[in-house]
Amino acid sequence: MKTPSVISTAALLAWALVGYTSVAQEPVSPATAAGSNAAATATTEPSTPGTAGVSKVRIVRLSEVKGQVQLDRLTGKGFETAMANLPIIEGARLKTEDGVAEVEFEDNSTIRLAPNSTVDFPRLELLPGGIKASTVNVQQGMVYASLVNAKNNQLTMKFGQQTVNLPPDSHVRLQVTPSEANLAVMHGDVTVQEPTGTTMIGKNRTATFNMAEQSQPVVAKSLVDQPLDKWDDNAAQYHKNYANASAFGNTPYSYGINDLNYYGSFVNGCGGSLWRPYFAGAAWDPYGSGAWAYYPSAGYSWVSPYPWGWTPYHYGSWSFCQGIGWGWMPGGAWMGLANTAYANPTGFNNSLTGTRPHPPVGPPARTESTLVGVNMKAMPTSSLTGNDKFVFRGDSAGLGVPRGSLGKLNGFSNHVAQHGMASTTVYAPAANAGARGGESSMFSAAGRSGPANSGRSSYSGSMQGPAGGGAAHSSMQSAPSGGGGRR
Repeated sequence: MKTPSVISTAALLAWALVGYTSVAQEPVSPATAAGSNAAATATTEPSTPGTAGVSKVRIVRLSEVKGQVQLDRLTGKGFETAMANLPIIEGARLKTEDGVAEVEFEDNSTIRLAPNSTVDFPRLELLPGGIKASTVNVQQGMVYASLVNAKNNQLTMKFGQQTVNLPPDSHVRLQVTPSEANLAVMHGDVTVQEPTGTTMIGKNRTATFNMAEQSQPVVAKSLVDQPLDKWDDNAAQYHKNYANASAFGNTPYSYGINDLNYYGSFVNGCGGSLWRPYFAGAAWDPYGSGAWAYYPSAGYSWVSPYPWGWTPYHYGSWSFCQGIGWGWMPGGAWMGLANTAYANPTGFNNSLTGTRPHPPVGPPARTESTLVGVNMKAMPTSSLTGNDKFVFRGDSAGLGVPRGSLGKLNGFSNHVAQHGMASTTVYAPAANAGARGGESSMFSAAGRSGPANSGRSSYSGSMQGPAGGGAAHSSMQSAPSGGGGRR
């Protein structure tokens, strides 16, 4: 079966190291409002149960956007440009063109879309007893699904007339074209329900379905590697490596916790413990840039452009601590779509509360965008330069930094705090025997190396200030690989 698209090494490298500039980064005027947005200030979304005891209040997270990705949020405008951290509601549709995307569920389970793929979410329900039931309908393209080992969530994938029931701790790849579909099971045992009966597909097996005929699938006792398998492996391993939620109180959900662990840390200040992103100075403002996304069921929802910008904008509170800056504290109730931006300065009576952005008044007009950018402050971005150096910039707060692939960030962040900037040299080594499916060596540079390199990153580099002198050399390593490769 053919891969959904032909992807150049250059394009993949750009996605992995540089990322995609979101709508929130465009130079637009701050949104203004004459009053409050009543729909957006509530702490819960309206419940419209289809059956007794079933709630529709759930949202899931568009956790990564690279390249050309569009999301239909049921605003009546169809597919619109997407940015990371947009909430996905029941009935929404997600489409990639020359790009990739990831969706994260509450328990840290994920699906990832390869280029030229389309899915919709016909079911995002909260069942009696707290069980979360999700259905992802794969219309075309290639989609990976990686589930954590939790039993209070149900995730199914549909294609054509087939339904794939995914058990906890399973990992699959589904490719769908008009003529056939291939389901590769990398981990776990999955069942497929179809008009002709039920088929069990075990680990390291691939089932091929004829989409034109309702016949039994052909099951092969092997997996055929695809160019994006390593990208999927790295992403799944990242979620596993950084999933520790012990420092975040009684947060009801796990999604977004891994990004908090990677992109920042807790510091002591103002009589408590505050989480702060790396590469953020005392003048950095968590609400200085972002976007208001309109949802007909709840009004405007605040969307942060930062790679960690999910949990701190739906749970807990931000406080300003003199001499440290803004920090986030976990606790309180979870806010879904209705997460009207707020900040609570403590121990410091100043005018920073005035920087809080306000949502637009009323729904967008027919000719207006449903995603309204807010740029109240300049938003620096860390990025890859033309001379094979990755530059970390002050007050970027992690924006532009690829997740999990540049080792521990605290050393770079400390150097930026002292010198204003830090950089590391990056390079892509020759593909090794551990590379899968003829993938480009880009994956070693942008993530972890192949199994032959024991999971160590192929980055080497130094941290240096703006003058380029007195570099503090640092050996770059990736996070623990957990053995590397597919489970």
